Order: sequence, then C-alpha cells, then structure tokens
Amino acid sequence: MALVVLRCVFMFVAVGLTTLFVNTGMIEGGPGWLPWVVFFGVLCSAAAVIALDMIFPYKRIDVISAVYFGLIVGMILAYALSIALNPLLEFVAAYRDAIQVGLGLVLSYLCISLLIQTKDDFRFIIPYVEFSKEVKGLKPYVLDTSVVIDGRIADLVETDILDNTLIMPRFVLAELQNIADSSDKLRRSRGRRGLDILNRLRGDKNVDLQIHDRDLPELAGQSVDMKLVLLAKHLGGKIVTGDYNLNKVAKLHSVPVINLNDIANALKPVYLPGEKFDVRIVKPGEGPVQGVGYLDDGTMIVVEEGRNHIGDTVQIEVTSVLQTSAGRMIFGKYVAVADAQNRHK
Repeated sequence: MALVVLRCVFMFVAVGLTTLFVNTGMIEGGPGWLPWVVFFGVLCSAAAVIALDMIFPYKRIDVISAVYFGLIVGMILAYALSIALNPLLEFVAAYRDAIQVGLGLVLSYLCISLLIQTKDDFRFIIPYVEFSKEVKGLKPYVLDTSVVIDGRIADLVETDILDNTLIMPRFVLAELQNIADSSDKLRRSRGRRGLDILNRLRGDKNVDLQIHDRDLPELAGQSVDMKLVLLAKHLGGKIVTGDYNLNKVAKLHSVPVINLNDIANALKPVYLPGEKFDVRIVKPGEGPVQGVGYLDDGTMIVVEEGRNHIGDTVQIEVTSVLQTSAGRMIFGKYVAVADAQNRHK
C-alpha cells in the first residue's frame, strides 16, 4: 500500500512540475504543440520509471548502497581533481566542460565498480557505513558439506538457539551437487538429502541463510576443507561441521569450530557410578556374559551379566562411563529384570 501511495505521489509531482514548467513560460517562443509534447513526454518518462520499478521489485540493498556511495565519492573526486587541474584546463578552455564531465563519468564508474566488487568486505548501509569486520552481534556460521548432509543443523536452527547468519559457500554447494549427481546410489541419496536440507533452511523465514559466491584470491588451488578454513577466517566466523579432520585443521589455524557431534554428546544424560536405570538388551556384547543396549540418544550401554536377558528390559547399576571422540559409552552391571510393563519399552 505504501508503494502505491508513493507511486501516485510521484506521478502527481511529475505532472505538477511539468505544468509549472509550461505555465511559467520557460518554453515560450516555440510551436504551439511544444508544451503538450513536453507535458506528455514527462508523464511518459515518469510512468516508465514506475514500470521499471515494478519489473524489478527485488533489489539488493548492498548493490544499491554501493552505487549510491560510489556515485557520491566519484563526483567528489571529480570535483576535487577538476579544481586541481584548473590551471591546465585554461589551455584547453574550449574542452573544459567535456573534460570535467569525462572525469566525473570515469571516476564514478571506477568507484561504483570497486564497491560492487568488494561489497562482501564492506557493508554499505544508508545512511552510514558499517565495516563487516566490526559488525556488532553474532559471528556468521560457515557450513560444510557433512553438516548439511547430516541434517541435524536444520533441527538445531528450528529450536531458535542459533540466531547467527548461516553462510553456504558456493564451492560447498558445488560439491553437494556433485554428490547428488553421483552414480553411486548411496552417495546420490545423501547429496539429495543435503539439498533438501538447504531448501528447508531457505524456506524458513526465521533463518538467515546466505550463499557466499565470491572467490577470494587465497582460495585458489586449495582443497575444500582448506577453503572453508580460510573463508571462515576471512569472515571472522565459525565453521559448523561434523568432520573430525576438518575440526583438527580449523583448530590448527585458530578458527573456531562448532562440532555437532560434541553438541550431541554434551546434551546426552549424565549417569554417575552407582545410579540405576532401565535399558533393553538388544544384542550380546564382546565379553562372554555381556549384553548391549542403547539409550534413546544412541548411547551404547554395556551390561555385565546381560547376555542371558537379550530382548528384556532390565535394571542396571552404572559402574563406569567412558567418553571418547566417537561418543559416550556406559558400563553397568545387571541388577534385575524391570517391571513387566517396561519389558517392551
């Protein structure tokens, strides 16, 4: 509604200015049809501006701001340079105006081109300039291939725990597309699931997901993992991954890493030696009398004297907890068979 009002006001102002221009006699002395040509010409021009605005409804503020500031800086530089060159322009006075216009055109183009090409390094927001390295708030999260294919990132974001901007590098997206096009059925299904997760994130209005498609010079010739590390360092962000090797490489370069496996392990329930709980024995263990069960979060439970109770829900007493890079294992000893109502838990 606001745009409709703005466009109507724009048309009324254009008509009013044209009428004022004609009535003040600024085009007196011309043919009788000239005022009408001027009137309808301005009217058509105003309509063309509104039509172009309607054809391109989605405009990127960073590009518009880059053009805005580039034009201002270019004109200021052209004005300053024309003053500095004024003594020399006296020798070519006949071409003074043309030279000044040319300077303004060239410098404006160079400034706009420079700002558009570096808009990922600087954020130009009217009416002030905000440097991306000094942005207040949360750091961006750079996603890698494994974390997108894993799918848990979408569930985590939907909990509203993460308010950060998610960055999907173009080279990671290309790798994901190659996996989705693989001749191997398993790899193809994993790649397609990753693409589905990305579409899910993009479809969520509460998620700020951006595709980073700028190629930095230092990324040329590097592996995908190294590109992720260098990009995260360049953006001052963190890498979100489930890849153990990428985790180590990032830490070697002092780049912060969020490992979803570490988050999952941190959220698992904590059991201390001596505590008792129920678990269903699903298979035999490696020891002669051991049975193995699992908690709902996938934690493996090794139960001494549990081999004879496979298929039953038993009560165990925790004897020790082992934390490894692959996850958490709980060791316990059989106490008794759980209540009948919990047998098929």
